[in-house]
Amino acid sequence: MQQPRKIELLAPAKDCETGIAAINHGADAVYIGAAQFGARQAAGNSIEDIARLVEYAHIFGVKVYVTLNTIIYDDEIAEVERLVAELYRIGVDALIVQDMGIAGMDIPPIPLHASTQMDNRTPQKAKFLADVGFPRIVLARELSLEEIRKIHETVPETELEVFVHGALCVSYSGQCYASQHCFGRSANRGACAQFCRLAFDLVDSEGVAIARGKHLLSLKDMNRSSHIEEMLDAGVTSFKIEGRLKDISYVKNITAYYRKKLDEVFERRGEYARASYGVCSPQFVPAPEKSFSRGFTDYMLNGMKGDMHSFDTPKSKGEYMGRVKFVSRNFFTFTGKEFNNGDGACFIAADGRMKGFHINRVEGNRIFPQTMPPVESGDELFRNYDCAFERELSRPDVTRKLGLSLRLSETLDGFTLSGVDEGNIKCEITVSFEKQEARTSQSGNIVKQLGKWGNTPFEISKIDVELSADWFLPSSLLSDMRRSLCEALLEKHRTTVDREDMRLKNNNIPYPVETLDYRGNVSNEYALAFYKGHGVQRVLPAFEKATVEGATVMFCKHCIKYSMGWCTKTGEKHRYKEPFYLVSGDGRRFRLLFNCKQCIMEVVAD
Repeated sequence: MQQPRKIELLAPAKDCETGIAAINHGADAVYIGAAQFGARQAAGNSIEDIARLVEYAHIFGVKVYVTLNTIIYDDEIAEVERLVAELYRIGVDALIVQDMGIAGMDIPPIPLHASTQMDNRTPQKAKFLADVGFPRIVLARELSLEEIRKIHETVPETELEVFVHGALCVSYSGQCYASQHCFGRSANRGACAQFCRLAFDLVDSEGVAIARGKHLLSLKDMNRSSHIEEMLDAGVTSFKIEGRLKDISYVKNITAYYRKKLDEVFERRGEYARASYGVCSPQFVPAPEKSFSRGFTDYMLNGMKGDMHSFDTPKSKGEYMGRVKFVSRNFFTFTGKEFNNGDGACFIAADGRMKGFHINRVEGNRIFPQTMPPVESGDELFRNYDCAFERELSRPDVTRKLGLSLRLSETLDGFTLSGVDEGNIKCEITVSFEKQEARTSQSGNIVKQLGKWGNTPFEISKIDVELSADWFLPSSLLSDMRRSLCEALLEKHRTTVDREDMRLKNNNIPYPVETLDYRGNVSNEYALAFYKGHGVQRVLPAFEKATVEGATVMFCKHCIKYSMGWCTKTGEKHRYKEPFYLVSGDGRRFRLLFNCKQCIMEVVAD
């Protein structure tokens, strides 16, 4: 019988505490940034904290991946090598990398995952990465189910990691240079200034304003929870939640929600199974609409749609609640879902901007804000802070539990307590103890003492007592054996690291293209040697290393013309004169190029 395919729920961790919370709420793996070289500079962690997370994760067969997904400069190579050696030593399961220069570095044989920052969106690119030795590829967010399926068919033995939830970059990952161009803060170096969340005017070539002060590059957040089964069948191995800067409440809620969704599929589909073990019992009902969101989209999973953008605001709207009915001096009436005292709410005001306010108290359908906002009858209200739900999330976590079967048996001169947990970790403790028959039955006390695993990761599923007589076994002896077995099991979990030798292969597989411009992100001599060794004839330096006049600073699947209803293939004609320009608040202009054949919008530094 064929073994089920192991499927992973991958959650973000901005720090060790958040990573542990993700594990307790159902993650099969977590990804976390080290002190340097991660694509979120603000989410760095010490080796000691990552080691603590690894130790906890491995109890449950949960993997820990460290993001090393920035481009690297030549003078940083020795430091990267030292960091990787430390991460390997503490048992990190894999690194998520962008810079191909790592192939030439002196590093231990730790598995490397090809970051989405590598711009992984074609079967040709996926085949190259698989052929040079990457066991996993993190695909571009923009791919459809059919595109994911084609990549899986091309590299069926390679794991495919796909984003399932969270904030969206409007540009293809690794192909955004706007932050570096405008602010000297490179997204490929972990310092993105979130240019795409700014407000812009949209004007035509004659200066006619098409839109003013709109967040024209800001997208809604991804939510693909209703497409889990389709993604599985397309070949997805790892379902990734975005959010290494998200707070612990967000990670708890979203992780628990997708754990439930995946488990529901696994119950029906025996060909899939979870990648870790242990029972998770969240003390709340997970609800993604109650955490930070700009509204939700499945983001091109089934093709282009008109609901992907969030032009009015880049901030969290949250959960739709209903509409304002009547406005008085210090309160308003409302019809819809029920608010709570202390909630945060927001609405889109008459000027097109989002306004937020705090609710002091609720009396029936009357809302009394702390400060009266400029709401009008008919305004839609959203709850972007659910006070009661946040209280639930702030309660102490319930520890994840491993099922454990115990067996008490005897030796010639004593007793043996053996245990096997659901991760198939086995240990036994044998003690010498003089055997004396008991005056009263010991069975009840034996089960009672051996069942006291309380504040440990273990939960007893079965106790077998196999003794030739009703021997006297003091409670202190049973307790000592139980504690010793617990320590032995935990130590075995800590020291069992199932990592294969995953060095990239030194082969001559040709790279899919023969020329790399600044979009190749080549910033060190090792990366240059890698591409040259794989047949690339001309390699230009990264955008961060050399000035590129008139460069395209963003490559977007999101299209403003499509969003306006003016797609040249399916939309209406407009009355404006192209080219169009985005004008930022500081007066910078960016020309928009519409590559309709490839369905890509380019944002060009004017």
